[in-house]
Amino acid sequence: MLEVDIKKQLPHFQIAVDFIVQNEIIALFGPSGSGKTTILNAIAGLAKPDSGYICLNKRTLYKTQHVHLPVQQRKVGYLFQDYALFPHKTVWQNIMYGCTSNSFAKNLMHELEIEHLANTYPNQISGGEKQRVALTRALATQPDVLLLDEPFSALDEKTRLRAHEELLRIQHVWQIPIILVTHQHSEAEKLAQTIYYIETGKIIKQTTKGFNHLHE
Repeated sequence: MLEVDIKKQLPHFQIAVDFIVQNEIIALFGPSGSGKTTILNAIAGLAKPDSGYICLNKRTLYKTQHVHLPVQQRKVGYLFQDYALFPHKTVWQNIMYGCTSNSFAKNLMHELEIEHLANTYPNQISGGEKQRVALTRALATQPDVLLLDEPFSALDEKTRLRAHEELLRIQHVWQIPIILVTHQHSEAEKLAQTIYYIETGKIIKQTTKGFNHLHE
């Protein structure tokens, strides 16, 4: 379980959100520049909130003036919007970055059908393949939570639908909290149990499959 209750001042508005993610997929949905990625960065340890707390499976990742764990100690998998693959490393080297188990990484590559790409470089593979490599790298560290920042936005329709199915399967098998940032409402509805609507750093509405209500 992931618990987030943070505030952070940005140049034009303050982020102030609180939510809990069980072993499920939730979506942060809203316009560009509304603070969604900053929320993910705070969970990952790439941005420091001004106040509040972040707890993952009862382990404190951040607490005002007391705790701010570095990225490598958080057990957070992060799939960036541009995938952030190292261009000078092969697919295998990218996946093994931060991973300590060769056999686990090979099993993941088999599951996501990218074994044949092991010795290629990012500039030699398609957008859909890059997405699967980046997802494999994020999972190879065996994270306790998975953060996805617009992971499907650059994919064609057929590849996107396949990626959706992969994500749902991963959630079913791994049973960890997954946070998906998206600006595609249909994607959020399809994949997420709960959607948090974000505007200028605030949750303005929350919908859960089966019923809707305004966030208090």
